[in-house]
Formats: sequence, structure tokens, C-alpha cells
Amino acid sequence: MNKQESDVLYCLYNEPFINQRILAEMSGHSLGVVNRSVKNLIGNGYLDDHVQLTAKARAEFALKKPENAIILAAGFGMRMVPIHTSVPKALLEVNGERLIDRLIRQLQETGIREIIVIVGFMVESFEYLLDEPGVELIYNPEYAVKNNISSLYLAADRISNTYIVPCDLWCDRNPFHRHELYSWYMVSDLVDEASDVRVNRKMELVKVPESAGGNGMTGICYLTKEQGALVRERISAYVLDAAYNHKFWEEALYQADRMIVQARVVHASDVVEINTYEQLRDLDADSDHLKSDALDVISKVLHCDTENITDIEVLKKGMTNRSFLFHCNNRKYIMRIPGEGTGRLINRRQEADVYRIIRGKGLCDEPVYINPDNGYKITEFLENVRVCDKHNTDDIKLCMEKLRSLHHMNLQTDHTFDLFGQIMFYESLRDNTPSVYPDYEQTRERVFSLREYIDAREKQWCLAHIDAVYDNFLFYDGDDGSRQLQLTDWEYAGMQDPHLDIAMFAVYALYNKQQTDWLADLYFEGRCEETVRVKIYCYMAACGLLWSNWCEYKRTLGVEFGEYSLRQYRYAKDFYRYAAEKMTDWNRNK
Repeated sequence: MNKQESDVLYCLYNEPFINQRILAEMSGHSLGVVNRSVKNLIGNGYLDDHVQLTAKARAEFALKKPENAIILAAGFGMRMVPIHTSVPKALLEVNGERLIDRLIRQLQETGIREIIVIVGFMVESFEYLLDEPGVELIYNPEYAVKNNISSLYLAADRISNTYIVPCDLWCDRNPFHRHELYSWYMVSDLVDEASDVRVNRKMELVKVPESAGGNGMTGICYLTKEQGALVRERISAYVLDAAYNHKFWEEALYQADRMIVQARVVHASDVVEINTYEQLRDLDADSDHLKSDALDVISKVLHCDTENITDIEVLKKGMTNRSFLFHCNNRKYIMRIPGEGTGRLINRRQEADVYRIIRGKGLCDEPVYINPDNGYKITEFLENVRVCDKHNTDDIKLCMEKLRSLHHMNLQTDHTFDLFGQIMFYESLRDNTPSVYPDYEQTRERVFSLREYIDAREKQWCLAHIDAVYDNFLFYDGDDGSRQLQLTDWEYAGMQDPHLDIAMFAVYALYNKQQTDWLADLYFEGRCEETVRVKIYCYMAACGLLWSNWCEYKRTLGVEFGEYSLRQYRYAKDFYRYAAEKMTDWNRNK
């Protein structure tokens, strides 16, 4: 039985046959398709000569009847900035009803009595669902470091005549049925550039090139026992492969260039995905969850109503903060919201003092607003901005010139960035939990042994940026049309040896020893002295240990940096060795 025949049979299950024309209207297929389908259904024993369902047809409905549902509700909902930290997406309210409550109610209305909800972020918020008959919670401890393929794996053994449902949908009409006859994946009739599938004439979901635009993917899927067994097998294999850690569960639906299930197309207004603040506001402008202290700050600082804060767009998640772009009073701004655990890592009063010191010196964007208590910051958006290309020689030269310019200003502040003290501080944040690296103590001892060499070297002592990552060097168009360069994100800035900024740039850019030597020579406009070069090696080792510990702390908060974390730890070991070899050579030649 193909999809068209199944659709016709489904219509006949719900309504008695009158004539083919009415059946065509009900099924959404052409009169010709309906005529062929009825003929085939009779020939195959699903309909009798009076176009009534046979026992064979009713057995088919019983065999494929929906048995349960799995709702995926574990994620952070990062794109909901500026409200993402206050409530999980599943608990957002539209017209006074939580998204997940509505989905559960709609499932129950169609006879589903077994509903598994996979939870993670703010798991305690979902406890009340356990009072709902037939609802079960499964906690995904990896929700912060893996995508929803890991969530579905936890309930994979339950996939059998199953609805799989994301938690962030508002379904105006109930998308679930008491009976299904085939597996399908729901897409909308709206073109979405982020979608990688499109419905073809055979109602198959075929892959399209990246950014080509496909049908909007709602995320709702129905799997019969047959396709469910295949998906279970694939997901069980995928979770063992790190390459799938950040994949969506839909990867298990693809076979070559198409999905193994049929398309079910709905109108875009019938099923609405809520991924952003703007989408929630469009759906329900009176939702209580639109309230945000960040928007209240914007309203007060820019003297506007919150309704006039528009075009909110989440920017790429940073390693410390989350930021969003918005329009207000015909201008563009960026608001920074500190990330999880940042309050323990950064002294916001010291940061505000740095911005006071560098104001008007052409070093950075001038904050429209900065709060020294919570770290909220508003700056004007710079048009046509690009970050430094760490592989572009001209870019790197300009960045080193900018660092020299900062250091030659010899700016002074009251606080110091204590490199080795910060390493010990980050260690303390692990609360006596051992490092994930078995040889950490040996590595630490070696890196700390370099402090004697660093302290013995003569240094200029001035305001250093510290967070001199290449992404923090911004190229943009000035008011006169000239190309400008500035440094952003001064959260860690403090009094230090300016040569530490060179080392920081190199570790962030993941430069090797040869590239680091080249960078130092650029900074010194020729050739770096060997004693200074070795000092930079020492700083590289210490920086690697510093940011490795920072990554370990962030991991405890559910934020994972993968290869970056590993590379930083390698800097601690490798650049200790480079520095130690140079020191050995000197001692031998004395």
C-alpha cells in the first residue's frame, strides 16, 4: 500500500464513502489518483465492492496504531536570549498555556497514554508533569554537551508506533491522530533556508544543497514498528561515534539522498516552532515570558518602550558571554549578557574601570551602558565588521601594531592580572574535583617552575588586554570611509607584562612554535630577542594551563569546548618543553 492508497483508506476509515469526488477533496489527491487507489485497495482486499473497509484493513489500522510519544525537552534554548536562562523552552507560555502542556494534552486527546519526556536543563521545572497520568521523565545528563540524538537514544527502546516530538512547538490544530498507516516526517509549506530537505512530487523528502532552501522542518515524526526498528539501530550506533555528538536525531532518517519516511505537509501557521524571542512575541505579544530584565535595561537606557526593541537576533555564542543584536530608535545595538558562572570568573567593577581608562583613546567601542554589578553591556553596532583572519599576514601585522599602540600608552589601573594566581583560582573552582587529565599534577609542577624565569626578566608594567584573541580585533569602516581597527572585550584586562598579550594571541589562534616565533617578530618589528622569546614560551605554557582549567570549570556548568580545551592543555606541555630546552642550552653554554 503506497502513501496515496493509505491516505484514501484513512479517509474511508473516518467517513463513509459517498463518491470519488468528495473522497478526492478529503484526501487532498486528484480524482485520478483516488480512482486508482480505490481500485487497488479493492484488488488487494482492503476494501470490498461497496468501498467499505474489510477485516484486513481494520487489522492494518490496529497494527500501526500509535502507542506512545517521546517529547524531546532537554536543551538550553540558547537562541531565546534575552530570556533563555529564566525558563526552559518547553515551559514557555502562549495564550496562557505552556508549550509542553499543550502537546501532552493534544497527544492525550488522540488516545496516547504513554508519553516519555526527555529532560535536562532545569530538570526540576518538569517535576509537575509526573502528576499527569502516563507521563514519564528521563534525564539526559549529557544535554549540555551533545545534541538531541543523545536524548532520543535514552528512549530508543520505546520507539514502536511512536510520535517523536520537539518541545518548542505551538500546534494550533492537533497534529496527532488516533490512527496512522505509515511513517512520516512533518514539514511545513514554508520555504526555510536552514532546511536541508524538500518535498518532491512523490511526497518524498529529498536532500537539497546547503542554503538552497527546503520545506520548514517541524521536527514531528511518526514511526511505525518497521521504520522504528531501523531508527533504533542507527541511533544506537551513532551515539558511539563522536562525530554525531552535535547532530540532530533526524540523521537516523536519511538513506543516501532522502528520508526513509514519507512527507506530511502542513500549513506554516498550523505548527509554529518557537526558537527565538521574536517568534514568541509574534505568536503571543502578551506572554508573561516576554518579560526580561535585559529589555527593561535597554528601555531605560535608550528611553524607549520594550515594544520598540525589535529585530532581536542572537549572535554567535561566545566562550564567556551571550549577546544579541537589536534595533531601537532607528539604530542598531548589541547587548552582552554574561554566561553561566561568569560572575565567579570576572570582576565586573574592574572591567568597568578599564573602560573608563581607555575611553576616548581609539582602542575600542565605547559602551553606551555598562553595569559593574551584573556585567550587562550595551554598545552600538558597527556596520561591515569582520574579525581578524589569523592566517592573513596583513591582518596580523595590524593587530600587532594595535597591541604595541596600547602598550606604548603605558595606561595604569589599580588591579593586576595575576597569571599564576588565576590558574590557582580556576583550580579552586573545581571544588576538589581532580582534573580530567591524569598527568595534570606533573604538568602543573613543570609550568609553575617557569615562574622563576619570568620573574627574573625585566618588564614594562602597564595595562594589557589579556584576552587578545584574534576574534576580538575588529576591522570596520570609519565615518570617513577609512578602514579602522579596534579591540573589544576587555573583561580580563589589567596590569601585566605586555608580552603576555602576544602569548595570548598565539594560544587563541592555536599557533604552533614556528607561527608563534613569527608573531613575536612581527610585534617587535623585526626580530624578537631570544630571552624575550623564551619568556613568551613560558607565558604560552602558563596560558595553556590557565585556559585548560577555565575549560574544566565551564564543563562543570554544562559548557563544553572540545578540541579547544585539549589544545590548551597541550600548550602547557609543549611550550614548557620548548622553554626548558632553551634554558638547558644556555646553562650548557655558560
